Amino acid sequence: MSAKRVEVVVNPAAGQPQPILHTLNQVFGEAGIRWDVSITQEPGDGTRLAREALERGADVVAACGGDGTVMEVGNALVGSRVPLAILPGGTGDVLAVELSIPPVLADAARLACSPDAVERHIDAGQVGDHYFLLRLVLGFTARQIGLTTRELRDRFGKLAYLIAGFQALGETAPARYRLSLDGQEEEYEAVTGVVANAGRLGIYDLTISPHTAIDDGLLDVLAVRSMDLASLSSVVASIVAATPDQANLGYWQGREIRIESDPPQPVVIDGEDCGETPIEITVMPGALIVLVPPVEESAGQEAEPLVPEG
Repeated sequence: MSAKRVEVVVNPAAGQPQPILHTLNQVFGEAGIRWDVSITQEPGDGTRLAREALERGADVVAACGGDGTVMEVGNALVGSRVPLAILPGGTGDVLAVELSIPPVLADAARLACSPDAVERHIDAGQVGDHYFLLRLVLGFTARQIGLTTRELRDRFGKLAYLIAGFQALGETAPARYRLSLDGQEEEYEAVTGVVANAGRLGIYDLTISPHTAIDDGLLDVLAVRSMDLASLSSVVASIVAATPDQANLGYWQGREIRIESDPPQPVVIDGEDCGETPIEITVMPGALIVLVPPVEESAGQEAEPLVPEG
């Protein structure tokens, strides 16, 4: 895939240590690429600016920032034929790691305009008129994310999530969940839940499950039943060993999911607040095209693209 016109959406608050515009101008100039840049100023700008880029006829829309910026831009591109290029610049850059995007800005920019870049069709989860590429979380994990402020991230980096986690533990009690998954009913008690589209957790090389793939046409549902020290140790050990902890984890896969809880629990999708349960979630197979490095084999069996051919 060789781009002729690249529109870049930049989040200047993402903490990118490199001179963004100078680097992009150098890389795109050497490749003979026409490019333009738009700057986000507030939440939601990434989606709006990406839609405007589509209207101007961009061949590629790039998101330069952290996962939040990538998710906003990706929301605008779901269902289109225009690929997303990821220019990592955040604290975690989980989706970039998931898709093997180079972490260095110049290298990622070269990929965005390279004829060797591969157009990979990945799934998206849908909640109402919002999409998520990584995961939806409920209960404890949703509270943890809400307590992980930008000030905390700027000061402590990835440790900010651990600090917020200790605070969230004191605010979270187990809830009773009712899960409808492709017509199958399940009931369970848990302190936190995850509906995952992508497997990477953003912590070393840990994944939610060895069965989780971003292009398999399925969403993975994980429920953690207890957050005491012994249970947490068992859950972490099971994730590291890639073996299920039947006593402390519930695990399912599906395409259409409804989650209810008593009492209602907070919901966060890809880092953004999304209200409370009940909530309905649907997978959109192959809904987003992302430019990735050439590889011999995909990490998972590629789902049938949502975008029509031709």
